[in-house]
Amino acid sequence: MTIPSGAAETKQLQLSSQSAGVPGFGEPAHDKAAIFAALTCFFALFCIVGIALWGLPFYYDFMVQDFGWTRAQVTSGNALGKLIIGPVFGFFAGWLVDRFGPRRLLIAGILMAGLAVIGLGSISTLSWFYFFYVVNALGYVCGGPLPCQVLISRWFVKSRGKAMGFAYLGIGVGGAAVPWISRSLVEKMGWHSALEVLGFVIILVALPFALLVKEAPQAAVMMHHPLASVRPALRTLPFALLMVGSICSIAAVSGTQQSMKLFLSLDRHYTQSETARIFSLVLGFSIAGRLLMGWLADRFPKKYVMLLIYLLVAAAIPLIFLAHSPAATSFAAALFGIGLGGDYMIIPLMTAEIFGVQVLGRLMGVLLTAGGVAEGLAPWWVGHLRDTTGSYNYGCMVLVAMALFGAVAVTALPRSRRSP
Repeated sequence: MTIPSGAAETKQLQLSSQSAGVPGFGEPAHDKAAIFAALTCFFALFCIVGIALWGLPFYYDFMVQDFGWTRAQVTSGNALGKLIIGPVFGFFAGWLVDRFGPRRLLIAGILMAGLAVIGLGSISTLSWFYFFYVVNALGYVCGGPLPCQVLISRWFVKSRGKAMGFAYLGIGVGGAAVPWISRSLVEKMGWHSALEVLGFVIILVALPFALLVKEAPQAAVMMHHPLASVRPALRTLPFALLMVGSICSIAAVSGTQQSMKLFLSLDRHYTQSETARIFSLVLGFSIAGRLLMGWLADRFPKKYVMLLIYLLVAAAIPLIFLAHSPAATSFAAALFGIGLGGDYMIIPLMTAEIFGVQVLGRLMGVLLTAGGVAEGLAPWWVGHLRDTTGSYNYGCMVLVAMALFGAVAVTALPRSRRSP
């Protein structure tokens, strides 16, 4: 099978960047700039994904109790934002990253994500809830995984997996910390003010790094040459398989993670401290998952690492919803966290492995757009099934089926790029 995706141009850029000393961890040239780029991505993902995405479900039960909203309604904000922003802006954001580099988009995304979380702290109606979730979705597209994945992929070659794993630790650290931070803030000032404080934290922590980070050396080469066409890559079977696999796995992960607080708090009657502990366990183990999967991705075919991640997610989901003892729930949360840690990180690594980095921004724009729609719809669907059936059992079966279907798609992927 041939994959004509500008591979020759990409290979030339990669070779020139390697000869110029573009580093991995431990490679000598440009070390300080590369490490700062990895730190920038760490803190951007810490804030925009760890806080502004994974942290918000901690507040859903407060909204259900205070406003009388249904579970489907509180989980529909993310769906609406991703449905509006993803299809309209996702590919365009990828084009901007390929053409002008990720730094400018990163700055805009951080500001929008922070303002969105501040705004969610002031809402009392569904219309404003949806509006700020749309702004949050725009911040996620501009300042989340897309620019971070491209920034890391351009700065690192030999140790791309480890570098991506380190950057994605930000999600785990942010997601593990935010339940405890939120619990403390809610007890002291109420959930509205707690969200406003978190919004300011996003801007104050992530923005200085984005303002100071440098573009990778090969980015300047790309900006002064015509972009390689992305259409041949979009028409290949491997890209279709990547899309199916990523959509299914992201749906399974998001549907589980964003339903967990509602399930534990309102169905299993866990206390706020107990739910914070489970949330932190999931996202704490995601740190180990990112390190492990990044290490494995540098040593083994990324296809098999991707398959391992998807199977871990499929195995953990039923344990979360069917476990009845605290010990079993904790084990399920830890297993799910390991799978969660590698899930988002492996997609850009596999995409760069097959298609190269020159078209990575636009390809990831398409993949993240499709994944964002799944990420938004899956929690809403699970919430709707719970509202109509009175149980999470049906939603659990749907999520497991999605994870397994994604694993089947991954088995048909090529192990690496094949030259035209």
